[in-house]
Amino acid sequence: MNPQTAVPVLIVGAGPVGVSIANLLGSYGVETLLVDRSPAILNYPRAVGLDDEALRTFQAFGMAEPMLRNMIQNVPMRMYTARKKCFAEILPSTREFGWFRRNLFSQPLGEGTLREGLARYPNVTMALGMELKSLQQDADGVEAVLQDEAGQTRTVRARYVVGSDGARSTVRELLKVPYEGQTHAHKWAVIECDGDPLDAPYTALHCEPQRPYVCLRLPYGLRRWEFMMFAGEDEEQILKPEKVLDLLRNHVANPETLNVIRARVYTHNSRVAKSFVVGRVCLAGDTAHITPPWIGQGLNAGLRDAFNLAWKLAWIIQGRLKPELLQSYHDERHAHAKAMIDLADLFGSALSVRNRFVAWLRDRFFLSIRNLPGIRDYILQMRFKPMPRFSTGVVLNSGKRAQDDSVGRMFIQPNVEATPGHSQRLDDVIGGRFALIGWRCDPLAHAPAGLLDALEHLGCDRYVGVRACSGNHEIPSRTGAGEGAKVINDVENTLHFWFHSRSVDWVLIRPDRFVAAVGSADDAIGQLTRFCAQTLPEGGAATQARGNPHAEEAAA
Repeated sequence: MNPQTAVPVLIVGAGPVGVSIANLLGSYGVETLLVDRSPAILNYPRAVGLDDEALRTFQAFGMAEPMLRNMIQNVPMRMYTARKKCFAEILPSTREFGWFRRNLFSQPLGEGTLREGLARYPNVTMALGMELKSLQQDADGVEAVLQDEAGQTRTVRARYVVGSDGARSTVRELLKVPYEGQTHAHKWAVIECDGDPLDAPYTALHCEPQRPYVCLRLPYGLRRWEFMMFAGEDEEQILKPEKVLDLLRNHVANPETLNVIRARVYTHNSRVAKSFVVGRVCLAGDTAHITPPWIGQGLNAGLRDAFNLAWKLAWIIQGRLKPELLQSYHDERHAHAKAMIDLADLFGSALSVRNRFVAWLRDRFFLSIRNLPGIRDYILQMRFKPMPRFSTGVVLNSGKRAQDDSVGRMFIQPNVEATPGHSQRLDDVIGGRFALIGWRCDPLAHAPAGLLDALEHLGCDRYVGVRACSGNHEIPSRTGAGEGAKVINDVENTLHFWFHSRSVDWVLIRPDRFVAAVGSADDAIGQLTRFCAQTLPEGGAATQARGNPHAEEAAA
């Protein structure tokens, strides 16, 4: 690295969130510098769970399949009473986003795979052993001073900076952003061994008052236990080999034969940064929010940050999005991150009850409701999980309540055919751009040139979805398929049900797969003109669209 470097984006922190952002920016063609103070991946027992949204993020930069090679898919989670009776099992069957909802991995192994993905991008540089010392920003960019392991300093001038350097973030501290929330009283001892001694292919939360604990199977024969520590227990003492064996003695036969490969004490926090965007600096992952591990959403929340933020940075840098819309990253992510923390706290409270009478009441309650069909389905399908949904940000609400309920939600991902006989996941067909999908019609077949230019400037491709085995010639003749629209075959009949249940003819999908707008064929020109005017920078194709009399008439 030169003593002075200029880049569009500097990412501080090369954990899984920072590396995912770098991969996404690489796929969008944005020059990026990724730095981390650590010269190597930390070999600690950390995150283990990845959900369907996380895999969809990896899919966006071509790393879902490599990640899956070292992952156990579709793993149930069970909760046990004080008397070791299962009172809840969570195993969602839905694959509405294209992937299973509960999957287990080893974070050090996964981080290595994600870093390997960076080698595909000549526009992305990773520099390890580089520590951030200072940040200064002005109206045009951010100046960062970095120091390497030899004590040499480098100055980097970036248009934007992303802080993904963990819960003890230097970026957040330099910005003086409050990290609001609580540190939980009880610490937890986390122990991992290889040569899994148990035949228990699930994650188990044991709500036992004498010592609550979690036990789970990981890839390649790893087994993890997490034990609650009590007041007065010393973390150095509890990690001594003899004490580790004592903790395991009631759960495995002959713990002396186990090969313990990792043991560490963790303090759980529930915190969220007051702001995720400060000028030209954005916070992501644990830098922005940190959650207890009970629902496996800590890293997943950070990967939601990555997908939401990366495309916005790329579009702003490339002149496709108004710079002030960077604030929408905070607006769209902050509330949901807080909701996931609250849910994790609720699970943690149920797990860690120490009072035996309260634990008995808890167990009686859950055992009494577990066979009620509605509640059983609510738990089994993981419908208690708050799904991201935003009504403000880079979205367009039409004022029609039934339509607007779909806006700001993640779009489904069925298998479709763009080439006859070649089935693909939807995201692999539409790629990393905006996508306008008309159902059995092209809503812009007769659109004014100004609007088509605006959508092209936005980076939007047009598609027409048709019913299975219809063939391109069966697109309804009332609208036809205009020049530039590609036909996709709804081989699973899933697009049909989505459009039919919402009574809409088209959907505009953002690069992060969230619905930006929906509507009927009759209002497509007006709504999409409004969206382009709302998002595209002044002086670009948005001005052309607004200046087109046909577009203005339709919008009115």
